[in-house]
Amino acid sequence: MSALMWELCQQQAQAGSPELQEALLNKIVCLPDHVSNKLQGKTPPVFFPQNYFPFLGGAIIQVLQKISDSLREEILSVLVPRLTDLTKSDCIWQRICWRLVECVPDRWMEAVVLGFVQRAPGADALSRLLGNLVVKNKKAQFVVTQKVLLLQYCHTTAVLQNLLGYLSLDSLRRALLIQVLQELLETWGSSSAVKHSPPEQQQYISKAILICLSHLKEPEIKSCRQELLTSMMEGVKCHLDSNLPQIRRLGMIVAESISLKINTDGPVLKFQYEEDDEARELKSLLVQAPPFCVVPSLPDDERNEKADAALPLVLESNKKSHTAAPMMPDEVSDAELDSDDDLIPYDMSEDKELKTKAPVYVRDCIEVLTGSEDVDKWEATVKALESLVRKNPAATREVSVELAKILLHLEEKTCIEGFMELRQRAQVAVLTTDPIPVAKYLTSQFYSLNYSLRQRMDILDVLVLAAQELSYPKSHGKTKHSGAQKPCIQLLPGSDSSKDWRRIVDERIKSKTRRFATGPSQVELASGPNEFNSVAGHFFFPLIQHFDRPLTTFDLLGEDHLVLGRLVHTLAILMYLAVNTVVRKAVTAMGKALLEFVWALRFHTDSYVRQGLLSCISSVLLSVPTERLLEDMTEELLETQSWLGDVVEKDPDGDCRRLALQNLLLMENLKKKLKTVPS
Repeated sequence: MSALMWELCQQQAQAGSPELQEALLNKIVCLPDHVSNKLQGKTPPVFFPQNYFPFLGGAIIQVLQKISDSLREEILSVLVPRLTDLTKSDCIWQRICWRLVECVPDRWMEAVVLGFVQRAPGADALSRLLGNLVVKNKKAQFVVTQKVLLLQYCHTTAVLQNLLGYLSLDSLRRALLIQVLQELLETWGSSSAVKHSPPEQQQYISKAILICLSHLKEPEIKSCRQELLTSMMEGVKCHLDSNLPQIRRLGMIVAESISLKINTDGPVLKFQYEEDDEARELKSLLVQAPPFCVVPSLPDDERNEKADAALPLVLESNKKSHTAAPMMPDEVSDAELDSDDDLIPYDMSEDKELKTKAPVYVRDCIEVLTGSEDVDKWEATVKALESLVRKNPAATREVSVELAKILLHLEEKTCIEGFMELRQRAQVAVLTTDPIPVAKYLTSQFYSLNYSLRQRMDILDVLVLAAQELSYPKSHGKTKHSGAQKPCIQLLPGSDSSKDWRRIVDERIKSKTRRFATGPSQVELASGPNEFNSVAGHFFFPLIQHFDRPLTTFDLLGEDHLVLGRLVHTLAILMYLAVNTVVRKAVTAMGKALLEFVWALRFHTDSYVRQGLLSCISSVLLSVPTERLLEDMTEELLETQSWLGDVVEKDPDGDCRRLALQNLLLMENLKKKLKTVPS
């Protein structure tokens, strides 16, 4: 609607047909009546007068905003470049420009300052255009030091460099630069801001901090070194506590940069994280770019002459750098006298590496893993354990719980490549071979004392991978080895299970979509019973029972929200894998319990946890039969629908808003599906 009205405004500016404009305006105003007459009582709610006209008012506001922006851009696109050229070498024009912006009324000051900041070719040009406006005018100072940096995050990196570079170019404005840095660090180090502001805004603030640091001089750093150190310690703690990898990495980069500035001679902080384009861009902001200067355009001949003149200088400097290394004196050193080069090496071409034979029985593996001092035998056992467990299911069931306990506490004795993966695959093999006893043991240990957070997350990972393998159809009665094909759901360290969850939901929706097309027939996939259905409750219910009971070293509702986020995503995936369960009461009970769990945590401050809760809603809507949803969970669904509407409108996290909207669409589809079923 706003696009249509914008086009009408453009036609009016270009002297379009007044008859067409009048007809279109009449159609827009009377659209609810036309739709109602055409559909004969089946009018969609959006075309009800109480819904349509507020929507029309919002579209009008959008068009008026576009008109305002276009007019402002037309003025400043002519004014700023011309004033930039005139003030380059003429101090009178600089005084005229300063007086011009100082006389702008307060109600228009924000638009003028923003326009100049966005269109100035660099900090030098902006300084010539605005002078010390931020020192003299309170409104301009608020826009530059507060609104653009702390209340908005839509501007580009170039705008930030212009703005903060402008503050650094005059001694009167440098006090504001220090003040801005302190306020940015205060926001960056606020745990509330880290939890409730979107990642885009936190990245924006991090960029502003790095640019400020690049403009600080040594005396200024010395004067505020203690404040910078305190802010760094508080901020890096808040960021490392976050469940989102992007937020943790932002905290690491900024903390490294502050440490580098305040400890020029001593040791500095150094974190391990992925060095990608985004990280390199952030680090490059710490190096102050040379001031931008506008070079008058030269004719092609003159430009070529200058380039040719500069080339010999570059070649000469390179030549000097290559010939600068001195030659070593021609004398024999002590190292050469002690050299062993004249000794004849042994012929080891026919030597063979002695391989330690791995155990052939599961019980022998237990003995090796618990008591053997032979490192080579221990390593061979770890590598062979998974295949041995799968080949001997009967023997494994006799010692399954004991083996699961050993693997859960197993630590790496030697440097084995892929040790974590080998141990995890062995745990999955034990759990799929004897699901009920091993699942009971692992879920009971998840809430036990004296376990690290890493071990608790390992338990969740193993439960999910085993559940998926059990739910995967077996072909020709043979068990599918985990090594043959990697599971679709990976909950390893560093992975983002919410992304995996969204992919799973998309695949499920795609599988429910009917398409009519001609072409080659698809290969028939393997089919078989879902073995996870009969054991789903043993995986699911023990995990959801004690989440609100804090232990001495484990508090899911407190500081251990990282594990809570993983738990929520795990429950969502387990719920999804229980689809098409033969006993419908079981899956209905799981869905109802999961909705109650979501309702208890719906206002959690961590965005990763909220994403998991919304994934739980999706899993319930996709896995529980439609008739059971509407008969047994009507009240819960109505409350959930209201909450999802609030999330779509108010949640600061973009992924949460998208997942909530997806859930609302799933609910609408379920309602339509129920209406089409004949009674």
